[in-house]
Amino acid sequence: MRVHAFHRLLQYRQSTATREFSARGAKIDRCNRCQVSKQYCLCEYQPDIDSNVAVMLIMSENEVFKPSNTGRLIADVVKEAFVFQWNRTQPSQEMLDILADEQYQPFVVFPEEYVEDKARLITKIDAVTNKTKKPLLIFLDGSWREARRIFRKSPYLATLPVVSIKPEVVSQYVMRKSDNENHLSTAEVASLVLEQVGETRAAEELQDWFTVFRETYLLSKTRLKPDYTRPTLKHFLEKRGIAK
Repeated sequence: MRVHAFHRLLQYRQSTATREFSARGAKIDRCNRCQVSKQYCLCEYQPDIDSNVAVMLIMSENEVFKPSNTGRLIADVVKEAFVFQWNRTQPSQEMLDILADEQYQPFVVFPEEYVEDKARLITKIDAVTNKTKKPLLIFLDGSWREARRIFRKSPYLATLPVVSIKPEVVSQYVMRKSDNENHLSTAEVASLVLEQVGETRAAEELQDWFTVFRETYLLSKTRLKPDYTRPTLKHFLEKRGIAK
């Protein structure tokens, strides 16, 4: 399995935590990489494709600890991925340096109805990058309330162009309740945005990987009646010519 920025942030946060993070499912013996029950570990199936974009996850305080987090799936698929813990008053200097790096054109992914300056909204990324800079897609990863706070309280994001989506699909994300049942998970949003910027293969790979994670995560939910033959994983592997 390819170890990426999310894994490194999780390891760092675990090493500095003063108390154990406790949430639903805390008693499950989970793989520390893919965050599903060890008996159903997905690490060996992690996608291995190339893409022409970079991504950045800016994560709320405890999001990195949540097994139901789907932001990590983006970093599983897009190899050039940066992941940072959000801090309102002391943002990471490394993060600020990446945002200022001339090789990237950063775009914040956020719903347009929450963007006061509509001039920031863009519909075509090529028109902004002129195909000379690599798009850097920024996802604010947390609960919906946390994501809005990050968007409002981060001066370094305030002047960046915003990519917005208007999904016509209802979220498949049932691992965690949202304030709005139509809100997509971070991975679902990322899949739609990747499709929008022309990264069709990465978009499909992420959507498929999300459905595999969702199926596997729910195997540990005792209130459900999961299919332990794991048909979604089987289809994922068959589609890629991999024998299980």
